[in-house]
Amino acid sequence: MDIKDKILKGASDLFHRYGIRSVSMDDLARSLSVSKKTIYQYYTDKDEIVALATRLHTSEMKDEYDSSFERAKDPVDELTKMSHCMRKHFKDLNPSLLYDIQKFYPSAWEEFNRFKMDYIRNRIESNLRRGIELGYYRAEINVEVLSLLRLEEVQMAFDPTRFPLDKFDFRETQMQMLDHFIHGIVTQEGKALFDKYNEEQQQANN
Repeated sequence: MDIKDKILKGASDLFHRYGIRSVSMDDLARSLSVSKKTIYQYYTDKDEIVALATRLHTSEMKDEYDSSFERAKDPVDELTKMSHCMRKHFKDLNPSLLYDIQKFYPSAWEEFNRFKMDYIRNRIESNLRRGIELGYYRAEINVEVLSLLRLEEVQMAFDPTRFPLDKFDFRETQMQMLDHFIHGIVTQEGKALFDKYNEEQQQANN
C-alpha cells in the first residue's frame, strides 16, 4: 500500500471509530506517523479526505454485500446475511459518523447518497420483488415504498436529535428497525425460513 492509500485508509478507520469532527488533521498525522505536510502533498484538505474515505468505505461495503448475496440461497437468505453484515458494520462504528457527513461534508454526503440510491435501493427492490414472486413476502406490499422506508430507517437511527445517544443504544436501535422491517414483509413461510437461516448463521458465528 502506497502512502496515499495508507493515508486514506487510516483516515477512514479513524472516522469510523471516533466520528469525523473529532478527528483533526493532527490526529491523522500522528496516527500514521507522518507529518501534516506529507498529507497535504496528496490531499487538498480534510473535506477531500472525508469524501474519498466515504467512497472507499461504500466500495468496501458493496463488495462485502455482493459476496454475501452471491452465496445466498434465496431472498430470505439474503436478508439474513444482510442483517449479520449490518450487525458487524455497526459494532465499531461511531454513531455520529453519518450525521457529521450530512451536516458538514456535502461532497461526502453526495457520495453516500449515490451509494444509497444507486446500489442499496436497487438491492432492496430486487430482493422484495423476488421474495414476493416466491411467496416468502406478502404480495400486497409496495416495493418502492418499502425500499425507501428501509433506507430512511437506517439513516434516521444515526440522527442524535431523534435517538439521543444517552438514551438509545445506536446498534440496538438499528437492529430493532431491521427486525421490525423484516417481520413486516414476510409471510408465514418466509418467517419460518428466516428463523431457520438466522439460527444457522448464529451457529456458524459461534
